Amino acid sequence: MQNIFLYATTVLIWGSTWFAIEFQLGEVPVEVSLVYRFALAAAIILVISKLSGLNLKFNVKQHFFMALLGLLNFSMNYVTLYHAQAYFTSAMTSIGFSMLLLINIVNTRIFFGKKIETKTYFGAALGIFGIVVLFWPEVSQFESNSGVLTGAILVLSGTLIASLGNMVSVRNSNNDLPVFQTSGWGMLYGTIFLTIAAMLNGATFTISYEPSYLISLGYLSIFGTVIAFYSYFMLLKNIGPERASYSIVLFPVVAVILSSLYEGFEWNIFTIGGFLFVASGNLLVLTPLHKLTLLWEKCKCLPKKSAKNPSESTCIPSKQFEPS
Repeated sequence: MQNIFLYATTVLIWGSTWFAIEFQLGEVPVEVSLVYRFALAAAIILVISKLSGLNLKFNVKQHFFMALLGLLNFSMNYVTLYHAQAYFTSAMTSIGFSMLLLINIVNTRIFFGKKIETKTYFGAALGIFGIVVLFWPEVSQFESNSGVLTGAILVLSGTLIASLGNMVSVRNSNNDLPVFQTSGWGMLYGTIFLTIAAMLNGATFTISYEPSYLISLGYLSIFGTVIAFYSYFMLLKNIGPERASYSIVLFPVVAVILSSLYEGFEWNIFTIGGFLFVASGNLLVLTPLHKLTLLWEKCKCLPKKSAKNPSESTCIPSKQFEPS
C-alpha cells in the first residue's frame, strides 16, 4: 500500500508540474529559476531535518556521493534537457526521456547485477510505444532539420545522466543513507552546480514578484521537488529502478488529462490508443509475476457455447490456448 501511494504521488505531482513550469518561463532565465527551485527545496528539507533531530552529519565519502547525486539528478540532467527543447518540441523530448525505462533496466543490470524479468522489457516497450502513439499527431508533423541530431544527443544525454543519478540514489540507499536528508544535501549541491552553470551561461539573477511566478515556484519547490523526489527515491529503494522508472511514461498521460480539463485539449484515437498501451505496460511491469501467471491460468479456460444448447457452455481444453 505504501508503494502504491508513493507511485501515485510521484506520477500525479510530476505529471502536473508542466502546468506550473509555464508560469516560470519569461522574465527570469530558466537556469536561474532552477537555482531558486532547488535552493528553496534544499532549505526546506535541511531545516525540517534539523528541527526534527534527524542526522545531518556525514563523512567525506558520503558527501561525495550526495554531491554526485546533486550533479546528476538535480543539475546536469535538467540543464541538458532544457537546452534540448531549443531543438525539439516538448512531445519529442517526452518520448526521448521515456527511454529512461530501458536505460535504467540496463544500468541496474550493469551496476547491481540484478536479473530483470522478461515481462519488464515488454512492459517498458509497451509504455514507450504508448507515448509515441499519444504524441503521434505532433510527431508525424515534425520536420527534420540540422538541429535534430543535436537535440537527439542532448535528450539522450540528459536521460542517461538522470539514469546514472538514479543508480547513485539506489547505491546510497543500499549503503543505509537516509533518503530524506540525502535528498536535501543533494539538492544543495545541485543548487551550487546550477549556479555555476547559470553564471557560465551569462544568466542574470533576477526574480519576478508576479503572484503566478512565486506560487508556481513554491509548488515546484515543495511538491515538484521535495515531495515528488522523496517519493520517487523511496520507490527506487523499495521496488527498484526498473519498475519505479515506469512512472516516467505516466507523466505525459497526466499532463494530457489536465490539458483536456483546463486547456480544451480534444481527445482522439491516438490519445485513447496511447493511454491503453501505457496502461497495459504499467500493468505488466508492476503486477507480480505470480499474479500474472494466475491470470493466465484463468484465461486459458474460456467459455464455449454448446452447439445443441446455446445457453450451455463448456470449457475449451486449456492446451488449445498454450502459447506456441
